[in-house]
Amino acid sequence: MTDEPGTGPPAAEEFEVPTSWLPGAGAYAEIDEDAHIEGALILSIGGAQQSHVDMAHPDRVFYEYLQRIAHVIDLLSTPGAPLRVLHLGAGALTLVRYVQATRPGSSQVAVDLEADLIALVLAEMPLPDGTACEIIIGDAADVVLEQADGAFDAVVLDIFAGADAPAHLTSADFAAHLLRVCADDGVVLVNVGDDPPLTFARAQSRQLASLAVASAVLTEAGMVDGSRAGNVIVAARRSAWPDAWTTALLAAGPHPAAVLAGPARAAFEQPGGS
Repeated sequence: MTDEPGTGPPAAEEFEVPTSWLPGAGAYAEIDEDAHIEGALILSIGGAQQSHVDMAHPDRVFYEYLQRIAHVIDLLSTPGAPLRVLHLGAGALTLVRYVQATRPGSSQVAVDLEADLIALVLAEMPLPDGTACEIIIGDAADVVLEQADGAFDAVVLDIFAGADAPAHLTSADFAAHLLRVCADDGVVLVNVGDDPPLTFARAQSRQLASLAVASAVLTEAGMVDGSRAGNVIVAARRSAWPDAWTTALLAAGPHPAAVLAGPARAAFEQPGGS
């Protein structure tokens, strides 16, 4: 005996993928479910995955480079104490959510050029209740110029993508302003995506090192020799880099981790260095 048409079991409810056209990027943004993590959502732009958010557990960060940034933020001030954080490049506001989850009461600012992207993210991935985050639509360089000296405990720049990085956000002048708006005991964190031999990442690290009192490079250990593509995090400070931070970040991972400070960082910055 067979089912008559229309009398079989109902089909599983499909997730309707929210989509928005981004004029600045010239591409569509879409938010889809993570097939492997229940309740998690993935933001893609132009078909490339950009951000991952675990809506039920915002203290869980999926992408490795964001984990490295989050682990540095964990080391600031007293554990759990509120921070002042500036996010340049908002994406799906993954780090905003992480800071609020791990340091309730933090005061945050997130900057992005794409108003339609922010509208989509806030509509489909609302920020947790109690999040204090000012959203600014504008150019990161213009917004940084308007900030007061020492206004933030952490400044996160996540707009870089190798040779495609906006040129005005790669200059020494802009890097100096990132350090200017960072507190004396805070940290500037710059994500640099690059391809072998990591020429751009090495140059960006050299530039920040020349301006900061201390800096370090965080990445996956297999990338240090420049043979692999991926993300390099440059961390810069207006005060000394604590040795204890290197130990803690190596232990925190994700593994295998490399935390290059002092001579090791200087060696990495040389063309073909490792």
